[in-house]
Amino acid sequence: MPTTSTGDTTTAAAVGAARPRTYEVRTHGCQMNVHDSERLAGLLEIAGYVDLADLPADQRPEVADIVVFNTCAVRENASNKLYGNLGQLRPAKQQNPEMQIAVGGCLAQHDRDSIVARAPWVDVVFGTHNIGSLPALLDRARHNRRAEVEILESLQTFPSMLPTRRESAYAAWVSISVGCNNTCTFCIVPSLRGKETDRRPGDILAEIRALVAEGAVEVTLLGQNVNTYGVEFGDRLAFGKLLRACGEIDGLERVRFASPHPAAFTPDVIDAMAETPNVMPSLHMPLQSGSDRILKAMRRSYRSQRFLRILDQVRERIPEAAITTDLIIGFPGETETDFQATLDVVAAARFSSAFTFQYSVRPGTPAATMPDQVPKAVVQERFDRLIALQEQVSWDGNRALEGRPVEVLVAPAEGRKDEATRRMSGRARDNRLVHFAVPPSEPDRQRPRPGDLVTVEVTYGAPHHLVADSPAQAGLYAVRRTRGGDAWAALQAGTGPAKPPVSLGMPQVGAPGAGGSGPAAAPGDARGVVAPCLGAGADAGAAAAGASGTDHRGRTGT
Repeated sequence: MPTTSTGDTTTAAAVGAARPRTYEVRTHGCQMNVHDSERLAGLLEIAGYVDLADLPADQRPEVADIVVFNTCAVRENASNKLYGNLGQLRPAKQQNPEMQIAVGGCLAQHDRDSIVARAPWVDVVFGTHNIGSLPALLDRARHNRRAEVEILESLQTFPSMLPTRRESAYAAWVSISVGCNNTCTFCIVPSLRGKETDRRPGDILAEIRALVAEGAVEVTLLGQNVNTYGVEFGDRLAFGKLLRACGEIDGLERVRFASPHPAAFTPDVIDAMAETPNVMPSLHMPLQSGSDRILKAMRRSYRSQRFLRILDQVRERIPEAAITTDLIIGFPGETETDFQATLDVVAAARFSSAFTFQYSVRPGTPAATMPDQVPKAVVQERFDRLIALQEQVSWDGNRALEGRPVEVLVAPAEGRKDEATRRMSGRARDNRLVHFAVPPSEPDRQRPRPGDLVTVEVTYGAPHHLVADSPAQAGLYAVRRTRGGDAWAALQAGTGPAKPPVSLGMPQVGAPGAGGSGPAAAPGDARGVVAPCLGAGADAGAAAAGASGTDHRGRTGT
């Protein structure tokens, strides 16, 4: 552990003694990382640390006592971002040697010892399989006065067993599996996250029920490939059954999931989506390329016509579904003909938005050594053309919604201009971003709260969002207060942090039936329902054509 200092450590120690030790978790990457960061925060709070953001401004140090980076390894710029941020922290470390810096996540799993070699002021490096070890590693590094690097090759404890500090009072992530059994040639994630490991259905449903009891009205089911859920206990229909079981949970308003893999997307999942009212009509289906030749080179086990047939089946059963995707431009060997095939599929698919990526070489992947790497200038030109097409497709889709009612789950901080426009914002059932007006005569105490549901009429379809000014025009405006809004309001009224308290990890409950073929459990039965990167789309820095700017929650692209 580095101890060199040119600053006044006595002053730093005195300040530290006068206040609790603080932490900050900085997250790079996809939803899985965001959820893992909630667990890291829970672990640190259980260990006695306080979130830097929770301190009053006049008591808040410039840099936390512990800074944790939860990293992504999908794209080269994720690596550059980490080392740039580490460099920015070096002066703070020199001034206060008692400060600790930890690096975890996919890039830590990949780079291992080289992180400390490149940034010797880092104190702890941990991987994707042992996030629960962070507090102990920090203590060990502090005691031994040297960097502690601990990378495990397999999962010891499913992350949902760990304490969690959720960011939202009314919405929650729920992991149903970790790891990936696919071998896409562009993706480093399977080698870092390992083979797919599935949670027991009873554990998942028990966690969701507990979250609903705490005020959550929306959950998002997470996995590298959610629709291969059940592979470990031999039930290829388990994911559809899990969706139906979520529909039996009282108080759960909205269920989302990310992301399925086209090759494993089966009609039973479409039926479950169509027949379960609280499963939302939104689907993120990563295409990656519209060229069958490139899909084969990527080892994507479907072809463009199969992909389009899935979309047709979804829209036949769920006409209002909004479908989004991930696309990679400039994969090695991509020709103009291949790129034109992608444009053709995008035009036919009518995606509501697309997370579009320029191919990035990742050492250790088969694609990194493929011949015919596409020149950067060519990739950029194709990228710009694809963005222009998707922008138009998205805008056409949004304009088609003008005059229609939408139900919006109100969210804080979704609209950057809400204060100036006197609007509020949230997500429609199909996950489109909606900015809506509030009647000018409505008292503040009656305004909808984050977590409440508001029904309004779309008055304008913009390229990246919907505007619903019907309330300001004496038009449609209906507010339904929810337990989620109550939970949010209770946190605002308290004297502590405006975040949910740390929840302890979920114990393992029940077991899958033999072969996963038994009937679904009753809603109150915790024994289980069984019978029932994030690959290329995981980097938050990609262009989100047709989305509301960059989606910093990331996307699980598989």
